[in-house]
Amino acid sequence: MAINDLPILSALRTKMQWHQERQRVLAENISNANTPNFKPRDLVEPKFDKKGSTVGGGFGSMAMMRTSASHIGVSGSGQTFDGDGGKSGFLTRPAGNAVNLEDQMMRVSANQMDYAAATSLYTRSLGLLKTAIGKR
Repeated sequence: MAINDLPILSALRTKMQWHQERQRVLAENISNANTPNFKPRDLVEPKFDKKGSTVGGGFGSMAMMRTSASHIGVSGSGQTFDGDGGKSGFLTRPAGNAVNLEDQMMRVSANQMDYAAATSLYTRSLGLLKTAIGKR
């Protein structure tokens, strides 16, 4: 078994890839802050089991989306950013744009810190493994 095939390292790599993609999505939200009728998006965080394999909500699962009024409706209610009933305390702009820059920047900052933590764990795990097998 190669060192990179260990479940914990695979889970950390998946988590780092997720953070990279989330950073792209959040940057897109910020760049479209003045676009009328733009709705901010976010990614579903991957879940891992005790062995480090992804379980639902990761890269392998996607929610169904209704792309045309003539299509069959989606059962259940997905999470939306515009219909929270005022719970978040943020309102949409009059142009219909639902991007709140402060909220998006806080998400970007938290994502950056989480990515740094994952890379640090990955680096330290590799270092421990190299020490254990005598390569250091």
